[in-house]
Amino acid sequence: MNMFRRLLALFEEDETAPPQSGGVDPLQRAAAVLLVIAARLDGKMDATERASIERLLKERLEVNDAKALVDEAVEAAVESTDFFSVTRVINDRLEPPQRINVLEMLWEVVIADGAVHDYEANLVRRVAGLLYISDRDAGEARKRVVGS
Repeated sequence: MNMFRRLLALFEEDETAPPQSGGVDPLQRAAAVLLVIAARLDGKMDATERASIERLLKERLEVNDAKALVDEAVEAAVESTDFFSVTRVINDRLEPPQRINVLEMLWEVVIADGAVHDYEANLVRRVAGLLYISDRDAGEARKRVVGS
């Protein structure tokens, strides 16, 4: 948790970052959109998946109003046509170990409803590639989440 606080503090000083409404850091927004996309990939986002996203945003990214951010992310996910813009923000702002943390968050959302659909597993694999996470590290991230 402390690691994300330090990272977020660094990014708040970034003059090149686009202005964001509501004081939400672009990294927080990007992670929320990615998690919502994963939750909705099987056709719906149920209450368990939403609660998992809100919890992850609060605990791992220290989002104050996770409910509002998820609402915003749902709208952004509907308009999203690619993962590149979202993963680019994550790549630009996080080092590889923290990117693996994001992948673990994705797995937590994917398994929140008790089933891993093929589309969801495929999304996580694609995102791992876009985040430049090796197959080995991605597999270990999955084991840590699914095995817990």
